[in-house]
Formats: sequence, structure tokens, C-alpha cells
Amino acid sequence: MARTADPERAAARRDAIMRAAIALFAEQGFESTSAAEIAKAAGLSSGSVFYYFADKRAVFRALFERDLPAARELVARHATGDDPVASLLAMVDVLAADAMDPLAPGIMVELVRQVGKDPELARLITETAATQHAGFAALVERGIRAGSIDPALDPGEAAQWIQVAIDGAFLNADPDHDPRPMLRRMITRFLSRPCDHAGDHA
Repeated sequence: MARTADPERAAARRDAIMRAAIALFAEQGFESTSAAEIAKAAGLSSGSVFYYFADKRAVFRALFERDLPAARELVARHATGDDPVASLLAMVDVLAADAMDPLAPGIMVELVRQVGKDPELARLITETAATQHAGFAALVERGIRAGSIDPALDPGEAAQWIQVAIDGAFLNADPDHDPRPMLRRMITRFLSRPCDHAGDHA
């Protein structure tokens, strides 16, 4: 009789593989990490990775697969808040939270290296970024209409610069320093109307 797969056990092993993989990829790079090393770090037999993932690239891609539904949920949750600026800053807080992870800089570097080699990964990252961008742009536009954001800003361009600031927090991550207060300060000033800080240098 064929053995019935246990979905909970399979999910737990996939998670173990992904936890081991993200540490190894961040520390020694995607190309320098073997599937056998991932399996060993996960406490599994050497061939186990390919039972749960098609190949090593599928493991790397899986590290980012949850980001798209999470981005959609985040945008939907903050789309209709009473204060567009507060909603936008709340999104920034959520997206920048993982920058304190000591693995963040290494995995971001590997993402930049690998995204051009995997069309499915590129599609996933592009769609996730586009979802976040649309959410930020819509909030900037709402803030402009409400009079709380500088009307000279283009919503799409402003959203892009907000994303650049968040990406910078990951590339310069320090596990002992929370980048979110400074991000909030920078983005708040970037969005504010000129009259809101006209007296700063008086």
C-alpha cells in the first residue's frame, strides 16, 4: 500500500528547508550553497530538498512567494484609513520591519544577483513591488486631495521614492538599530507641504 503524505509534516519540512536555506544563501550566497548543505542544516537527509522543491532555484523563489499575498493584504488593510499619511507610514513600518533581521542584507544582495536568472522570480518580485507601489501611490493621491501632502508631488514618482527608501533600509540593515523611526521622519518631511516646515530655518 502506498504511503499517504502527511500535509502538516510536508509543510513543516518545507519550512525547515526554507529556514535553513535563507541563512545559507545570506551567509555564503546562492551559487555557493548546495542542496545537500541545505538539507543537512534542516536536519533532513541529503536528497530531501528535491522531494519538496523542484530544484534549488525553487527553494530561493519560495522565500519570496508569501510576499505577494502579504502585499495585497497590507494595501487592502490601509487603503481606506481616515488619515492617508498615517496609513502610508503604517505600511512603511510593516515593510521595513524585517530590515532588523541580520540576514536581510545578504539575502537582498542575493536577490539582486538572482532575479535576472529566474523569470518566475522576476515576475513575482515585479508584481509584489507593483502592488506596494500602487498602494503607496493611491495614499499619496488621497493625501494630496485631503490637503495633507504636497500637491507638487506626482503620486507615482513619490511612491517609487518611498520604496527606494525602504530598500535602502534593507541594504544597510543593522540588527541593533531600528530604521523605522528615521524612515518615518524622512518620508513625513518628503510628503509634507512646503508651508508645514517653512519656519524650520527661521
